[in-house]
Amino acid sequence: MTYRTPIRDMRFILDHAAGFGALERSGAFPELSDDLVSAILEEMGKFCDGVVAPLNQASDRDGARLENGVVRTTPGFKEAYAQYVEGGWSSLAFPEAAGGQGLPSTLAVALVDALNGACMSFAIGTTLTTGAVKAIMHAATDEQKRLYLEKMVTGEWTGTMNLTEPQAGSDLSAIRTKAEPVGDGRYKITGQKIYITYGDHDMTENIVHLVLARLPDAPEGTGGISMFIVPKVHVKEDGSLGSRNDVQCIKLEEKMGLHGSPTCVMSFGDKGECYGTLLGEENKGLRNMFVMMNAARLDVGMQGVGVAERAYQRALAYALERKQGRAPGVKSGDMIAIYEHPDVRRMLYSMKSLTDASRAICYANAVAYDLAHSAPDEAARKEAKAMEELLTPISKAWSTDRANDVTSLGVQVHGGMGYIEETGAAQHLRDARIAAIYEGTNGIQAIDLVGRKLQGDGGAAAKKLIGEIHSEAMMLKAAKRKDLAHIGARLLEAVDALRQSTEWLLDAAQKDQAHALAGATPYLKQFGNVAGGYYLAHGAKAAAIAAGEGQDPAYYEAKIALATFYADNYLTEAVALTDAVTAGAETVARIEPDVMSG
Repeated sequence: MTYRTPIRDMRFILDHAAGFGALERSGAFPELSDDLVSAILEEMGKFCDGVVAPLNQASDRDGARLENGVVRTTPGFKEAYAQYVEGGWSSLAFPEAAGGQGLPSTLAVALVDALNGACMSFAIGTTLTTGAVKAIMHAATDEQKRLYLEKMVTGEWTGTMNLTEPQAGSDLSAIRTKAEPVGDGRYKITGQKIYITYGDHDMTENIVHLVLARLPDAPEGTGGISMFIVPKVHVKEDGSLGSRNDVQCIKLEEKMGLHGSPTCVMSFGDKGECYGTLLGEENKGLRNMFVMMNAARLDVGMQGVGVAERAYQRALAYALERKQGRAPGVKSGDMIAIYEHPDVRRMLYSMKSLTDASRAICYANAVAYDLAHSAPDEAARKEAKAMEELLTPISKAWSTDRANDVTSLGVQVHGGMGYIEETGAAQHLRDARIAAIYEGTNGIQAIDLVGRKLQGDGGAAAKKLIGEIHSEAMMLKAAKRKDLAHIGARLLEAVDALRQSTEWLLDAAQKDQAHALAGATPYLKQFGNVAGGYYLAHGAKAAAIAAGEGQDPAYYEAKIALATFYADNYLTEAVALTDAVTAGAETVARIEPDVMSG
């Protein structure tokens, strides 16, 4: 199976589902044009398909390894990364003043999509650097920016997030890593961090670690955490590299998937000589962390989209080649490709429609991010910011949950061969599994959605989006084309159910937050189902116009067919989820462990 970045699908969803045209109309990106976007996407596809994608199965078989204190990446990663830097891909969406190209972040998100379809283990290292750069842009001093920013923007150096410790996972209040001032603006760092993605590797000369730690007089809890820049190699005043810092990878985790991505246990200050500088204010490290996290959560959602796309392409190729059984009612003759069996097609339609819906949600999230930072007036920026914040937990959680569904279906399409590593189908399932866990588990994303995002503004942003979806549904329901009218009717039922759930949660949360927490995960699933259906429906409407004009009707009719399939299978599921959302805390009332154990 040869992977191909789905450039046409990506462009269709950008233009006709996610509202990318709003960025060009905003005037915030004067260099942006259809021709430029097409050129970027085409070159992106060439790089991902020709350079990165061939490394995917090799990364699974021959993953990162720790040799004599040095982490070695999969053969070919170092050379591919050099081409990534040379092509300017790292700098695509950063400001020109920082060494970037000043293009919309939405295009960088599309790059994350393409890279993860090509090789998730390779791609994840690039996204960690993006988050670190954003934190430095947000909080660093001019001197810190001078020393670190441009080389990280260009990708010459990479960055990491060092948050988790053995006793401090999602609860960062338990962090014990220490930072002691030495009197010259530096801090001596001591402690250990775990699960550090690309904490060490052989692809760049320097790695810039952003480390959460406590000052000696810091208050307890999350209000006493600071963030520090801790380079692998010290940087001299003139920007050149100096001596090695006292930070090292002491172990690589053995993982279920993502074997090509080095997941490091990092030790700081084993020799008492690890030094860093404070990033931002003392005891305000979580502010910087959330800057990184917000960037990372959308990127993780795109990881789900990318790996789902690759799983779908592999399953489709297999289904077209594998011959098994005969057509219904036919007892003899040649066997047919399993694609011809309705149940196999159902699985493939599920995989494709869920992937497209996830892509649309994440791209719409990215467009909202760009408008929140670049829209011409304050009111437009504020509105876009509310939409960005609402969509972020949905992008991260719904897209990665669906990626697990899609990659599992990919194994199922292969049948017994899917369970055999030789086909490569199992790798996608193993790789995808972590995306629902890291950068805040999907349960935490659901809590964020019903907590800060829904209750924080009294439901204003959610109700606004629900209103837009309702209007779209009514418009489609009145369409002359029966398939569009059918999609509209399904969407209307689903968005009404989502409105009911939203109103119930807002009311129930006033009485007892336990009700909101109990319904959080089904609510996020319901919201994602409806949002995905909305964006696919919007695309179907545009596809109907294009098909009516005679523009490649086979392609555009397929988009309408997928939106119809999604409406019948996942918008109907959304309607049913209201009962789970509104069941209340009683549905998860405590059962004693000895009773549950049987």
